[in-house]
Amino acid sequence: MLWYCYKLLTRNDALTDFRDLVRGIQPIIFWICFFTVFVLMFINWFVEALKWRFLCMQFQPINIPKAVVSVFCGLSWAVFTPNRIGEYGGRVLFLRPRKRVFGVIAMLIGAISQMVITNVIGIAALCWFIGTYLDISSVAYLIICVFSLVYMTFFLLLYFNLNFINKWLLRFKFVLKFKRFFKLIFRYRSSYLRRVLVYSMVRYVVFTSQYCLLLQVLIPELPLFEMLIMIFILFFVQSALPSLDLFDVGVRSATASYFFGFITTQTVAVMAIAACIWFVNLIVPAIIGSFFNFKINFFNGRSN
Repeated sequence: MLWYCYKLLTRNDALTDFRDLVRGIQPIIFWICFFTVFVLMFINWFVEALKWRFLCMQFQPINIPKAVVSVFCGLSWAVFTPNRIGEYGGRVLFLRPRKRVFGVIAMLIGAISQMVITNVIGIAALCWFIGTYLDISSVAYLIICVFSLVYMTFFLLLYFNLNFINKWLLRFKFVLKFKRFFKLIFRYRSSYLRRVLVYSMVRYVVFTSQYCLLLQVLIPELPLFEMLIMIFILFFVQSALPSLDLFDVGVRSATASYFFGFITTQTVAVMAIAACIWFVNLIVPAIIGSFFNFKINFFNGRSN
Protein backbone atom coordinates (compact mmCIF):
# COMPACT_ATOMS: atom_id res chain seq x y z
CA MET A 1 0.00 0.00 0.00
CA LEU A 2 2.81 2.39 0.88
CA TRP A 3 4.56 1.60 -2.41
CA TYR A 4 1.34 2.22 -4.33
CA CYS A 5 0.94 5.59 -2.57
CA TYR A 6 4.56 6.45 -3.35
CA LYS A 7 4.03 5.78 -7.06
CA LEU A 8 0.96 8.03 -7.07
CA LEU A 9 2.71 10.82 -5.20
CA THR A 10 5.72 10.82 -7.51
CA ARG A 11 3.58 11.65 -10.53
CA ASN A 12 4.62 15.24 -11.28
CA ASP A 13 1.27 16.25 -12.75
CA ALA A 14 -0.60 15.01 -9.65
CA LEU A 15 1.63 16.97 -7.28
CA THR A 16 1.35 20.09 -9.46
CA ASP A 17 -2.45 19.84 -9.44
CA PHE A 18 -2.41 19.46 -5.65
CA ARG A 19 -0.16 22.50 -5.16
CA ASP A 20 -2.44 24.59 -7.38
CA LEU A 21 -5.42 23.35 -5.40
CA VAL A 22 -3.89 24.30 -2.05
CA ARG A 23 -2.79 27.75 -3.27
CA GLY A 24 -6.42 28.52 -4.17
CA ILE A 25 -7.65 28.01 -0.59
CA GLN A 26 -7.82 31.03 1.70
CA PRO A 27 -5.72 30.44 4.88
CA ILE A 28 -8.59 31.42 7.21
CA ILE A 29 -10.89 28.84 5.58
CA PHE A 30 -8.19 26.19 5.83
CA TRP A 31 -7.59 26.76 9.55
CA ILE A 32 -11.30 26.92 10.37
CA CYS A 33 -11.78 23.64 8.53
CA PHE A 34 -8.83 21.99 10.27
CA PHE A 35 -10.01 23.20 13.69
CA THR A 36 -13.51 21.85 13.01
CA VAL A 37 -12.08 18.45 12.08
CA PHE A 38 -10.24 18.42 15.44
CA VAL A 39 -13.44 19.32 17.31
CA LEU A 40 -15.29 16.53 15.50
CA MET A 41 -12.55 14.11 16.56
CA PHE A 42 -13.23 14.91 20.23
CA ILE A 43 -16.99 14.62 19.65
CA ASN A 44 -16.44 11.25 17.97
CA TRP A 45 -14.51 9.77 20.90
CA PHE A 46 -16.78 11.42 23.47
CA VAL A 47 -19.76 9.62 21.89
CA GLU A 48 -17.72 6.40 21.99
CA ALA A 49 -17.09 7.06 25.70
CA LEU A 50 -20.83 7.48 26.27
CA LYS A 51 -21.44 4.20 24.47
CA TRP A 52 -18.76 2.47 26.55
CA ARG A 53 -20.25 3.89 29.76
CA PHE A 54 -23.72 2.70 28.75
CA LEU A 55 -22.42 -0.81 28.02
CA CYS A 56 -20.63 -0.92 31.38
CA MET A 57 -23.78 -0.01 33.32
CA GLN A 58 -24.83 -3.67 33.21
CA PHE A 59 -21.91 -4.84 35.38
CA GLN A 60 -19.93 -1.85 36.74
CA PRO A 61 -21.25 1.73 36.55
CA ILE A 62 -18.54 4.27 35.68
CA ASN A 63 -18.72 8.05 35.41
CA ILE A 64 -18.23 10.00 32.19
CA PRO A 65 -14.69 11.31 32.95
CA LYS A 66 -13.48 7.77 33.66
CA ALA A 67 -15.16 6.50 30.49
CA VAL A 68 -13.42 9.20 28.43
CA VAL A 69 -10.03 8.47 29.99
CA SER A 70 -10.38 4.71 29.43
CA VAL A 71 -11.34 5.24 25.76
CA PHE A 72 -8.30 7.42 25.07
CA CYS A 73 -6.06 5.03 26.98
CA GLY A 74 -7.38 2.14 24.87
CA LEU A 75 -6.53 4.09 21.71
CA SER A 76 -2.91 4.45 22.82
CA TRP A 77 -2.72 0.64 23.02
CA ALA A 78 -4.67 0.09 19.81
CA VAL A 79 -2.20 1.74 17.41
CA PHE A 80 0.50 -0.87 18.10
CA THR A 81 -1.67 -3.98 17.74
CA PRO A 82 -3.25 -5.67 14.69
CA ASN A 83 -6.88 -4.71 14.09
CA ARG A 84 -6.77 -2.61 17.31
CA ILE A 85 -6.87 -5.65 19.61
CA GLY A 86 -4.88 -3.73 22.23
CA GLU A 87 -7.77 -1.32 22.67
CA TYR A 88 -9.59 -3.98 24.67
CA GLY A 89 -6.73 -4.31 27.13
CA GLY A 90 -6.13 -0.59 27.50
CA ARG A 91 -9.78 0.15 28.15
CA VAL A 92 -10.75 -2.65 30.56
CA LEU A 93 -7.80 -1.97 32.88
CA PHE A 94 -9.86 0.89 34.27
CA LEU A 95 -12.41 -1.65 35.51
CA ARG A 96 -12.17 -3.76 38.63
CA PRO A 97 -10.17 -6.99 38.02
CA ARG A 98 -13.23 -9.23 38.38
CA LYS A 99 -15.15 -7.15 35.85
CA ARG A 100 -12.52 -6.98 33.11
CA VAL A 101 -13.74 -10.04 31.22
CA PHE A 102 -17.23 -8.53 31.28
CA GLY A 103 -15.63 -5.39 29.87
CA VAL A 104 -14.15 -7.30 26.94
CA ILE A 105 -17.57 -8.78 26.10
CA ALA A 106 -19.20 -5.33 26.40
CA MET A 107 -16.56 -3.86 24.08
CA LEU A 108 -17.21 -6.68 21.62
CA ILE A 109 -20.93 -5.80 21.55
CA GLY A 110 -20.04 -2.15 20.94
CA ALA A 111 -17.66 -3.13 18.14
CA ILE A 112 -20.33 -5.33 16.52
CA SER A 113 -22.79 -2.42 16.58
CA GLN A 114 -20.27 -0.19 14.80
CA MET A 115 -19.54 -2.99 12.33
CA VAL A 116 -23.28 -3.35 11.57
CA ILE A 117 -23.57 0.33 10.65
CA THR A 118 -20.38 0.28 8.56
CA ASN A 119 -21.25 -2.93 6.73
CA VAL A 120 -24.93 -2.27 6.04
CA ILE A 121 -24.35 1.25 4.69
CA GLY A 122 -21.11 0.23 2.98
CA ILE A 123 -22.51 -2.75 1.11
CA ALA A 124 -25.49 -0.68 -0.11
CA ALA A 125 -23.07 2.00 -1.37
CA LEU A 126 -20.90 -0.65 -3.03
CA CYS A 127 -23.93 -2.02 -4.89
CA TRP A 128 -24.69 1.43 -6.26
CA PHE A 129 -21.02 1.89 -7.21
CA ILE A 130 -20.88 -1.43 -9.10
CA GLY A 131 -24.10 -0.70 -10.98
CA THR A 132 -22.96 2.83 -11.90
CA TYR A 133 -19.25 2.58 -12.66
CA LEU A 134 -18.51 -1.05 -13.54
CA ASP A 135 -19.52 -2.74 -16.78
CA ILE A 136 -21.23 -5.97 -15.74
CA SER A 137 -24.22 -7.90 -17.03
CA SER A 138 -27.70 -7.43 -15.59
CA VAL A 139 -27.76 -11.01 -14.30
CA ALA A 140 -24.43 -10.59 -12.49
CA TYR A 141 -25.59 -7.30 -10.99
CA LEU A 142 -28.85 -8.88 -9.81
CA ILE A 143 -26.90 -11.69 -8.12
CA ILE A 144 -24.67 -9.11 -6.41
CA CYS A 145 -27.72 -7.17 -5.18
CA VAL A 146 -29.36 -10.32 -3.81
CA PHE A 147 -26.14 -11.34 -2.08
CA SER A 148 -25.81 -7.83 -0.65
CA LEU A 149 -29.36 -7.91 0.70
CA VAL A 150 -28.67 -11.26 2.38
CA TYR A 151 -25.40 -9.85 3.75
CA MET A 152 -27.12 -6.79 5.28
CA THR A 153 -29.96 -8.89 6.70
CA PHE A 154 -27.44 -11.29 8.25
CA PHE A 155 -25.64 -8.49 10.11
CA LEU A 156 -28.87 -6.98 11.43
CA LEU A 157 -30.22 -10.36 12.57
CA LEU A 158 -26.88 -11.25 14.13
CA TYR A 159 -26.77 -8.03 16.12
CA PHE A 160 -30.29 -8.25 17.50
CA ASN A 161 -29.94 -11.97 18.29
CA LEU A 162 -26.61 -12.04 20.12
CA ASN A 163 -27.98 -14.74 22.43
CA PHE A 164 -27.64 -17.21 19.52
CA ILE A 165 -23.90 -16.51 19.46
CA ASN A 166 -23.82 -17.11 23.18
CA LYS A 167 -25.57 -20.47 22.84
CA TRP A 168 -23.31 -21.49 19.97
CA LEU A 169 -20.12 -20.61 21.87
CA LEU A 170 -21.22 -22.54 24.94
CA ARG A 171 -21.27 -25.72 22.84
CA PHE A 172 -17.46 -25.74 23.07
CA LYS A 173 -16.08 -27.31 26.25
CA PHE A 174 -13.20 -24.86 26.73
CA VAL A 175 -15.73 -21.97 26.72
CA LEU A 176 -17.91 -23.49 29.46
CA LYS A 177 -15.59 -22.30 32.22
CA PHE A 178 -16.34 -18.73 31.10
CA LYS A 179 -20.08 -19.37 31.05
CA ARG A 180 -20.88 -16.81 33.74
CA PHE A 181 -19.19 -14.07 31.71
CA PHE A 182 -21.10 -14.85 28.52
CA LYS A 183 -24.38 -14.61 30.44
CA LEU A 184 -23.81 -10.85 30.28
CA ILE A 185 -25.04 -10.95 26.68
CA PHE A 186 -28.55 -11.85 27.87
CA ARG A 187 -28.72 -8.60 29.83
CA TYR A 188 -28.55 -6.53 26.65
CA ARG A 189 -32.13 -6.60 25.45
CA SER A 190 -33.30 -5.17 22.13
CA SER A 191 -33.96 -1.73 23.63
CA TYR A 192 -30.36 -1.58 24.92
CA LEU A 193 -28.96 -2.77 21.61
CA ARG A 194 -30.96 -0.15 19.72
CA ARG A 195 -29.48 2.58 21.91
CA VAL A 196 -25.96 1.25 21.36
CA LEU A 197 -26.69 1.25 17.62
CA VAL A 198 -27.74 4.91 17.85
CA TYR A 199 -24.41 5.79 19.49
CA SER A 200 -22.62 3.96 16.68
CA MET A 201 -24.68 5.79 14.05
CA VAL A 202 -23.85 9.17 15.60
CA ARG A 203 -20.15 8.28 15.42
CA TYR A 204 -20.57 7.25 11.79
CA VAL A 205 -22.16 10.60 10.97
CA VAL A 206 -19.36 12.47 12.77
CA PHE A 207 -16.43 10.89 10.94
CA THR A 208 -18.35 11.07 7.65
CA SER A 209 -18.71 14.80 8.31
CA GLN A 210 -14.93 15.10 8.72
CA TYR A 211 -14.35 13.69 5.24
CA CYS A 212 -17.15 15.79 3.73
CA LEU A 213 -15.76 18.98 5.25
CA LEU A 214 -12.22 18.47 3.98
CA LEU A 215 -13.35 17.27 0.57
CA GLN A 216 -15.66 20.25 0.10
CA VAL A 217 -12.88 22.67 1.00
CA LEU A 218 -10.17 21.05 -1.13
CA ILE A 219 -12.31 19.72 -4.02
CA PRO A 220 -15.54 21.79 -3.98
CA GLU A 221 -16.62 20.57 -7.43
CA LEU A 222 -17.27 17.04 -6.15
CA PRO A 223 -20.97 16.03 -6.38
CA LEU A 224 -22.32 15.49 -2.86
CA PHE A 225 -24.12 12.18 -3.44
CA GLU A 226 -21.22 10.49 -5.24
CA MET A 227 -18.83 11.83 -2.62
CA LEU A 228 -20.88 10.27 0.19
CA ILE A 229 -21.03 6.95 -1.66
CA MET A 230 -17.25 6.85 -1.96
CA ILE A 231 -16.82 7.73 1.73
CA PHE A 232 -19.19 4.91 2.75
CA ILE A 233 -17.28 2.43 0.55
CA LEU A 234 -13.99 3.65 1.99
CA PHE A 235 -15.19 2.93 5.54
CA PHE A 236 -16.48 -0.48 4.48
CA VAL A 237 -13.22 -1.53 2.84
CA GLN A 238 -11.14 -0.19 5.75
CA SER A 239 -13.16 -2.24 8.23
CA ALA A 240 -12.74 -5.40 6.13
CA LEU A 241 -8.97 -5.23 5.65
CA PRO A 242 -6.58 -6.44 8.38
CA SER A 243 -4.42 -3.51 9.44
CA LEU A 244 -2.21 -1.91 12.05
CA ASP A 245 -3.34 1.61 13.01
CA LEU A 246 0.24 2.89 13.16
CA PHE A 247 0.75 2.09 9.46
CA ASP A 248 -2.88 2.27 8.39
CA VAL A 249 -2.31 5.52 6.50
CA GLY A 250 -1.09 3.58 3.43
CA VAL A 251 -4.21 1.40 3.29
CA ARG A 252 -6.52 4.38 3.76
CA SER A 253 -4.75 6.55 1.18
CA ALA A 254 -4.54 3.83 -1.46
CA THR A 255 -8.18 2.80 -1.01
CA ALA A 256 -9.38 6.41 -1.11
CA SER A 257 -7.34 7.23 -4.22
CA TYR A 258 -8.79 4.23 -6.07
CA PHE A 259 -12.48 4.82 -5.38
CA PHE A 260 -12.41 8.61 -5.55
CA GLY A 261 -10.50 8.25 -8.80
CA PHE A 262 -13.87 7.50 -10.45
CA ILE A 263 -15.19 10.99 -9.63
CA THR A 264 -12.09 13.23 -9.47
CA THR A 265 -8.56 13.49 -10.84
CA GLN A 266 -7.28 15.08 -7.63
CA THR A 267 -5.90 11.82 -6.23
CA VAL A 268 -3.16 13.50 -4.18
CA ALA A 269 -5.74 15.72 -2.47
CA VAL A 270 -7.84 12.66 -1.62
CA MET A 271 -4.78 10.87 -0.23
CA ALA A 272 -3.85 13.93 1.81
CA ILE A 273 -7.36 14.06 3.28
CA ALA A 274 -7.27 10.35 4.18
CA ALA A 275 -3.86 10.79 5.82
CA CYS A 276 -5.04 13.89 7.69
CA ILE A 277 -8.08 12.14 9.14
CA TRP A 278 -5.96 9.10 10.04
CA PHE A 279 -3.62 11.39 11.99
CA VAL A 280 -6.36 13.41 13.69
CA ASN A 281 -8.67 10.50 14.54
CA LEU A 282 -6.10 7.88 15.59
CA ILE A 283 -2.61 9.23 16.21
CA VAL A 284 -3.55 12.41 18.13
CA PRO A 285 -5.97 10.53 20.46
CA ALA A 286 -3.33 7.82 20.95
CA ILE A 287 -0.81 10.48 22.02
CA ILE A 288 -3.36 11.96 24.42
CA GLY A 289 -4.21 8.50 25.73
CA SER A 290 -0.55 7.69 26.40
CA PHE A 291 -0.58 10.22 29.25
CA PHE A 292 -3.56 8.47 30.85
CA ASN A 293 -1.59 5.21 31.04
CA PHE A 294 0.07 6.61 34.16
CA LYS A 295 -3.34 6.54 35.87
CA ILE A 296 -3.64 2.77 35.53
CA ASN A 297 -3.03 0.55 38.50
CA PHE A 298 -2.56 -2.83 36.83
CA PHE A 299 -3.14 -4.84 39.99
CA ASN A 300 -6.26 -3.44 41.59
CA GLY A 301 -7.84 -1.76 38.56
CA ARG A 302 -8.39 1.60 40.29
CA SER A 303 -7.20 4.84 38.78
CA ASN A 304 -4.95 6.99 40.93
